[in-house]
Amino acid sequence: MDQNTPFAHLIAQLMRLPGIGRKSAQRLAFHLLKMEAKEAKEIGQAIIDAKDRIAFCDLCNNMADTPLCVICKNPIRDTRTMLVVEEPSTLYTIEKGGEYQGLYHVLLGSLSPLSPNTDTDLAFRKLMERLEKGGVSEVILAMPPTMEGEATALYLTRQIRPLEIRVTRIACGIPVGLDMEYVDEVTLAKALAWRREM
Repeated sequence: MDQNTPFAHLIAQLMRLPGIGRKSAQRLAFHLLKMEAKEAKEIGQAIIDAKDRIAFCDLCNNMADTPLCVICKNPIRDTRTMLVVEEPSTLYTIEKGGEYQGLYHVLLGSLSPLSPNTDTDLAFRKLMERLEKGGVSEVILAMPPTMEGEATALYLTRQIRPLEIRVTRIACGIPVGLDMEYVDEVTLAKALAWRREM
């Protein structure tokens, strides 16, 4: 296929999205071309509007179209607990579960000595400023069990403990319904290390 056609360009642009390979991009491109022009333009306009209007919450770094996100504006949230996540996508996943009702803080990344991130540095400072104001009695760290996630959790624990705030970490382990023979060694080791009394 000619790589200079609008269709090839559309596929190439869709492939820039995470988790979208050539086949998925091609399937999406065919689907978009089958849509009514009005529907396709609405999708394009929604992307443009989101890019133009959505920024980070001034308090927690969640995505917001106002200075404070809907969670930070909610007066019935439990202000004694704060869950720290790396990305807004994790926050949304946790919120979808509906169990957690406390505050959040989004780091916008993790500690990585090889690729310093000024947004993450700023988010770390903002977190410490929020905690130093008082009122939070427990910080829950929800970092992924990666090398960067482990380093971030360890660093935050060392920074927060002197404030006499309880620091906990979400459990990592075996997903519900998964047969034990399919569990990898690292996940199994984490599940054993973070076991709790019944």
